[in-house]
Amino acid sequence: MNLRNRIISKTSLNRILPILRKENKKIVFTNGCFDIIHSGHIKSLKYAKSCGDILIVGLNSDSSIKKIKGPNRPINKFKDRATVLSAIRYVDYVIGFKEKTPYNLIKSIKPDVLVKGGDYSLKEIVGREFAVEVRVVKLLKGRSTTKIIEKVSNKS
Repeated sequence: MNLRNRIISKTSLNRILPILRKENKKIVFTNGCFDIIHSGHIKSLKYAKSCGDILIVGLNSDSSIKKIKGPNRPINKFKDRATVLSAIRYVDYVIGFKEKTPYNLIKSIKPDVLVKGGDYSLKEIVGREFAVEVRVVKLLKGRSTTKIIEKVSNKS
């Protein structure tokens, strides 16, 4: 599959989902900013992919990240983040969202499995009511984009 086709629009996703469901594929969804990819991201994506057949990653837009992380983020623009994510073998599809949370995207997808990082409790996971199953993946200690940015900033 051409990597460009892995970064999809909501319209494309709405065409793909019925085909995948007809093929009895187990759909997994996770999301995040994925601003500077690190080993913690890879661990989470690998785990999410192991939960089903197709992994869809919801990717925060640049404006969404600014609302969550502040005016100096993201470090990498959406197109670059989506390109990197789409090249990771565990990821089948990348779809952007502009809201602060992927609630509407999850509501639309209705994944079989919703996976979030261990920095969230089950009660805090947005869209959990639309998933058949919700799983929390334990985070790798000390791995975060914020920590990477802090470390680089302190060396300047």
